[in-house]
Amino acid sequence: MAEEKPHCKVVLANSIVKNLLEEVHDGLKKINKKPLLVGFLSSADPAARVYAEWTGKTCSENGFAFELREVDRELLEDALIDANNDPKVDGIIVYYPIFGSRQDQYLQQIVDVSKDVEGLSHRYIFNMYQNIRFLDPQNTKKSILPCTPLAVIKILEYLRIYNTILPYGNRLHGRTVTVINRSEVVGRPLAALLANDGACVYSVDINDVQQFTRGEGLRKRRHEVVEKPGWTLEDCLPLSDVVISGVPGDKYKVPLHMLREGAVCINFSSERNFRPEVKEKASIYVPAIGKVTIVVLLRNLLRIVQNKIDEEAAGNEEKSSEEKTVQATS
Repeated sequence: MAEEKPHCKVVLANSIVKNLLEEVHDGLKKINKKPLLVGFLSSADPAARVYAEWTGKTCSENGFAFELREVDRELLEDALIDANNDPKVDGIIVYYPIFGSRQDQYLQQIVDVSKDVEGLSHRYIFNMYQNIRFLDPQNTKKSILPCTPLAVIKILEYLRIYNTILPYGNRLHGRTVTVINRSEVVGRPLAALLANDGACVYSVDINDVQQFTRGEGLRKRRHEVVEKPGWTLEDCLPLSDVVISGVPGDKYKVPLHMLREGAVCINFSSERNFRPEVKEKASIYVPAIGKVTIVVLLRNLLRIVQNKIDEEAAGNEEKSSEEKTVQATS
């Protein structure tokens, strides 16, 4: 009798977003306003337009206001500054790529840190790489993380790849993960976040492999990166119990014969990086994550609005205390 292959569970984004949406709805009840998210579309990329339409639909279905502004890319910088200065705008998202160059990185820094729902401002990126999880010394305001890497983290939590018995920061201890793609927007931040949570991560790019870890034995506060000269996917995949791929374009496919039996496979590319046969080898397969990314975006927007409300309340309290002191001494 032939040995029966393990059954692969295909997990769709819709199943994952339910709990996250409940969290968003609870957060929305605590603020007395309908947050306004403004999206800027300055690219002819069809995937960017689809993402913009999904964002608008998810916002309107879940009690958020959304406004899409289509702006010529040469006018985008001024348009972002106007949105920064507009008190009605709570959050800003820009649909990249626009110039596909360092100019895109410059535009990411134009967005005001208090409206940056994508977590791409220098302060948020610095905190993420340094493994600083809060914006204030009292640890009450969580820092904002980039949406797509955070969506992958939320998926791994949903799949119970994170071990909740362990303390925060070590919940991926013992896990080996391969991330195929080292873009500055998704691949590299994701490798850093996973390593900061205790995983051994192989970050695979077209030219080389890097290993992200928090060190052996006495674990460091933040990850460190070492080059793996001569390494390729062939070295990483057999070691990895989780494989996450986000290579753009429809030509790239993860070589299935190298996958470890029972691996968890997650695709974050707009194209399918895994062939349908992946289900014969993987234990869990997540074919797309776009819907999770948008709900994480709303979660980030809520966090930004709540941080602002808390700051204003603290400012009013301080002002009131100063006024009482003045009255008492006059």
